[in-house]
Amino acid sequence: MKLSQKEAVFASEVVTRFELYNSLFLTLPFYRVKHTGTLLPFFTSHCEESVKQNIAPSDIIESFFGQYEQYVQASDRFDLLFRFIQYIERQVVLFDAIEDSAFNKTHSADEVGSLAVLLQHASSNPSMKADIRKMLEDFSLRLVLTAHPTQFYPGRVLAIITDLTEALKTNDINSVHLLLQQLGKTPFFNKTKPTPVNEAVSLAWFLENVFYNVVSSIQKQVENEFETPIFNTHQLIELGFWPGGDRDGNPNVTCESTKTVSELLRELLFRCYYRDFRVLKRRITFRGVEEYMERLQHLFYQNSFIKTEEPTDLRDEILANLNSVKDVLVRAHDGLFVDAVEDLIHKVKLFGCYFASLDIRQDSRVLRKAHAELRGAISHAFPEGYDELNEEEKLQSIRFDEADAPASGFEPLSDDTFQTIRLMKKMQFAGGEKASHRFIISNCQKASDILQLINLFLWSGWKKDELSVDFVPLFETVQDLALAGPVMETLYTHPFYKEHLAKRGNKQIIMLGFSDSTKDGGYLMANWSIYKAKVVLTTLARKNGIQLAFFDGRGGPPARGGGKTHRFYASMGSEIANDHIQLTIQGQTISSQYGSFDTAYFNIEQMVNAGIVSALDTSDKNTFTPTQKSIIDGMADTSHRAFVALREDPLFLRYLEQLSPLKLLAHINISSRPVKRDSGAELKLEDLRAISFVTSWSQLKQNVPGFYGVGSALKKAKEDGVWDDVKSMYETSGQFKTMIDNCIMSMSKVNFNITSFLANDKVYGEFWTKLKTEYDLTKSLMLELTGTTVLMELYPVERRSIALRERIVLPLVIIQHYALQQLDKHKDDEEKVKIFNKLVIRTVYGIVNAGRNLA
Repeated sequence: MKLSQKEAVFASEVVTRFELYNSLFLTLPFYRVKHTGTLLPFFTSHCEESVKQNIAPSDIIESFFGQYEQYVQASDRFDLLFRFIQYIERQVVLFDAIEDSAFNKTHSADEVGSLAVLLQHASSNPSMKADIRKMLEDFSLRLVLTAHPTQFYPGRVLAIITDLTEALKTNDINSVHLLLQQLGKTPFFNKTKPTPVNEAVSLAWFLENVFYNVVSSIQKQVENEFETPIFNTHQLIELGFWPGGDRDGNPNVTCESTKTVSELLRELLFRCYYRDFRVLKRRITFRGVEEYMERLQHLFYQNSFIKTEEPTDLRDEILANLNSVKDVLVRAHDGLFVDAVEDLIHKVKLFGCYFASLDIRQDSRVLRKAHAELRGAISHAFPEGYDELNEEEKLQSIRFDEADAPASGFEPLSDDTFQTIRLMKKMQFAGGEKASHRFIISNCQKASDILQLINLFLWSGWKKDELSVDFVPLFETVQDLALAGPVMETLYTHPFYKEHLAKRGNKQIIMLGFSDSTKDGGYLMANWSIYKAKVVLTTLARKNGIQLAFFDGRGGPPARGGGKTHRFYASMGSEIANDHIQLTIQGQTISSQYGSFDTAYFNIEQMVNAGIVSALDTSDKNTFTPTQKSIIDGMADTSHRAFVALREDPLFLRYLEQLSPLKLLAHINISSRPVKRDSGAELKLEDLRAISFVTSWSQLKQNVPGFYGVGSALKKAKEDGVWDDVKSMYETSGQFKTMIDNCIMSMSKVNFNITSFLANDKVYGEFWTKLKTEYDLTKSLMLELTGTTVLMELYPVERRSIALRERIVLPLVIIQHYALQQLDKHKDDEEKVKIFNKLVIRTVYGIVNAGRNLA
């Protein structure tokens, strides 16, 4: 079969080079590495053949060791298994680095989705260029970095990947060999759980080393296409930051950690400025600039290396001095090196004194308790029994008086809320309004959740006329999404909130989360509930003259809203506000899509391009007709019922607890956030964090949240005689196609053969068969719908990348399931339990890291 040009490039630049460089591992001068590397291919082949024969993981391990007389002792067997794990972890890193190094060759600049190509077309089409300019005057892209642990590389490993990628670009064998040696000696996991500040430091590496230059370069690229400035009052690309500010369900985030992270962001930004300034200083050695350069030297150095107790916003002063230097160069020195000065001016305008906006997030239940506490501590009277009032009565009772609340004497979570609200004011003083101007209310269910939070601000030192804060409701569960419209309608018509929005330029941000809606209602219902909510919310906003921005909590894997993100935004349709794209990026999404200048530039370009394409598209092809909506409604309902029936099966949570690493995720030092809310209580599905939920299913290689119920929905559509309409939607609707393709991507990592031994299990056999039957049904109908013979046939490069990664980590999956099986058998042997627990925990890292290309 003849390969396409992209497939051929991938084969030569990634596959062949991986095989070549992988052989270098055998030459590393480490304890028994060569022996490990020699045996691993045999073990991998043994796993592959055994899985095809539906052999249980325990039997696979036992039969493998039965071939080698030297592995009779249990200690020798465990030693080899741990060395296999270490070896495979590093193979995954090598594969990551090789894919990244070949990025510019495997992703051609002229492919669909390129901003450069779009602007090139516009340059010869004045009408199109004018339309793009008009659109860009309002459009913005906000990328918000979060610490959610969907990838487990510590910062030290990320730095090696970066250096390894650069060495691989030039085939620098000596450097590659040295870096592989470094990799062999570098631990892949933390001895202790990271703090929120640790997480912030890790993510800030990307701000400093990637986003600082990429964001500036892309905005300049766009500006240079137009004769006059576009971005005078807003930025094209904005950065947000959650570590240290996101305290929803994370008791380790405190006001002190928020303050520390805010100071860290400022310090790192000034070090970026200082590095650029030092280069500038070596070039600008002329008369007339001494005073301005000395002042800049002082500002940049002081704020980079000397801690200030009460920092202030220096943006205007820095810009004034830089502009003075520029004026002298133009007037007296023929404009020599003025480009370098303009580059720094550009960056200061973009990042000010804050680098990335630090969002604050807290659960509505915590905020309600805080409101009750503070309400009882101030003199402003609320009706007796306020908490028992219905929503309408509460809205009539809420007053917006300013008050000075006591500074202490509250429950810890309430106290943290009040202290953080006061801190936001200080952060704005130090870095400007954008330093911290958004408070996100998780689990927002009522308009009073927003209005009561405003009370807390007015009782904690903020003035009504100076309330420079955006209050962002987060609607996440299927039920909350359905109620989002009435909640926002109430707010838009509420006198005080309406006045507040007017002061904020009549702009409202609404966050829609994907994770909990998937856990709550399954993949199809989650997608469709969010889509319908966006249509309703857009209609309401337009009716009330509000400029709406949706902030999507998209996550990494498709089961958490990830997938081909730019295609998702390019196919919004006219019913949905899309003037502003805002989304969370995390874990493997950050390192795989934004981990280097090349990948970040390409992916941010695609996102900006998606926004422009969506705005310029005047056709109705991405707007569902009433008939199409009715069909998807029916499919989502069928899918939802199937998923809820699965969730309500008494074995559902028990299956996940006993057969996946779920219970052990809490012992993995990857996140400051607990695996579940209410961490001291018995495990309940509603308390389980979506990341833990999705991660556990992916470790099982079943990915249930990414497909379950979709097959049942497609089957029902066939039975109802609307199959041709569904096929037509796949062929013509970008939105529906993206939904289906992301589901297929999630299914491409499923392998039920690994757990096929459960088919005859007395306890779980019937439950496992139910999962497998739905998968087989979904797969067969997906292939029929897309007119393909294998999953992801339409995306051959991505398909091959996934297949290679799955082959690399298959031994890890087998070792993990073997250890889980053995845990059940040896639960009374404390020493063996300790070893098997460690085997499970260690395998989790490599399996998750290898899934980076699903983002």
